[in-house]
Amino acid sequence: MKGSHLFLCLLSMICCLNLMATVGNKIFHFGSCRVSMSITEIRSGFNTIKANIQARDPIRTLSILSYPHSLHKVKSSDRCCVSHQLFTFYMDKVFRHCRTEDSYINRKISSIANSFLSVRRSLQQCQEQNKCVCGQESTEKLKQVLVNYEELNVTAAAMKSLGELDILLDWMEKES
Repeated sequence: MKGSHLFLCLLSMICCLNLMATVGNKIFHFGSCRVSMSITEIRSGFNTIKANIQARDPIRTLSILSYPHSLHKVKSSDRCCVSHQLFTFYMDKVFRHCRTEDSYINRKISSIANSFLSVRRSLQQCQEQNKCVCGQESTEKLKQVLVNYEELNVTAAAMKSLGELDILLDWMEKES
C-alpha cells in the first residue's frame, strides 16, 4: 500500500513539473514541422531591452528583415526552412556580436539566445528528417536578409538585427 501511494505521489509530482515546464509554450507550425517555444518569454525579454538596443542603431533608413518582401508571402512549405535559416542567422551572426557595457542587457540577450538555440535544435531535427525544404523564392529572400546584414559593420548589423527581433516574432505568430 505504502509503495503505491509513494508511486502515485511521485507520478503526480513529475506530471506537475512537466506541466510547469511547458506553461506559456506555444506550438508553432513551420510547414510540416512543429516546434514548441515560449514566444511570450522571448517577447518579454526583448521588450525589456528593445528601446536600449534600438537607440544604438544610428541607421534608420536600412532594415535587415523588412526589406520589401523579405518575410512576406513565404510559402507554407518553405516556412520550416526559412525559420531554420533565420534562427541560424540569429545564432551565428546576431547574438554572437551583440555585447553592451550593461550586464543586465547582456543577460537578457543571452536568455533570448538560449531560447533561440532550443528552437533551432528542434528545427534542425526537422531538417534532418527532410521536413524542411526551401524553394527558390525563399532562398532569394534569405539571401536578401544576408545582403542587408553585410551592408553594415558586424556590430551595427547585429544590433540592428536584434532591434528588429519583433519583426521576426510577429511573422512567426502570424504565419503559424
